[in-house]
Amino acid sequence: MATPDRTTLGDILDADKSKVRVSEDEWLQLVRAVADGDERALHSLYEQTHRIVFTLIVRITANRETAEEVTLDVFYDVWRKASTYEPANGSVVGWIMNQGRSRAIDRLRFDQRKKRVNAYPDSLQPTTDIVDPQQACLFEEQSRLLRNALEILTPEERNSIETAFFSELTYEETARELDQPLGTVKTRIRSGLGKLREALGGKVNG
Repeated sequence: MATPDRTTLGDILDADKSKVRVSEDEWLQLVRAVADGDERALHSLYEQTHRIVFTLIVRITANRETAEEVTLDVFYDVWRKASTYEPANGSVVGWIMNQGRSRAIDRLRFDQRKKRVNAYPDSLQPTTDIVDPQQACLFEEQSRLLRNALEILTPEERNSIETAFFSELTYEETARELDQPLGTVKTRIRSGLGKLREALGGKVNG
């Protein structure tokens, strides 16, 4: 009887024994160089790890095109978050793979929500004949106000709020996704919501 596919991260990392092993010190030097803005170091990290990141993501999403997009997102995160890497929390490759896993799960959640939103029976599909122009204008105005309100947030506040609410994550999940302390994430979300309430006349629920 065939055993279920339970490929581990270690299996993926060790899949190609022909490649020269990179020491953890060398990985660490690369991440520190990326944190200093060295694009060549980022390219080196990408060249040495993007295949295993892609493999992990395609296993989670079961979609090669999606995995290609998410893999690029992961290395954008590596570029932005390199300065937050702490060796005490695990290896560099493990850190990158964890970001890949989080990104892949986020994408799955997003795609599943999109399918639910779009899964209307044909009989319930809205048509241009029944759209209320006044409601459409009101919706557009509300959208404009919200976009303008988001501009007053700091990048950290906006990132925390978008991660938490658009991905339907708890404070704890958001902190893990952003690799930030839980208290910091809570403070950013609360301060950001306070600014949004004020900008939108108290119509944002916290």
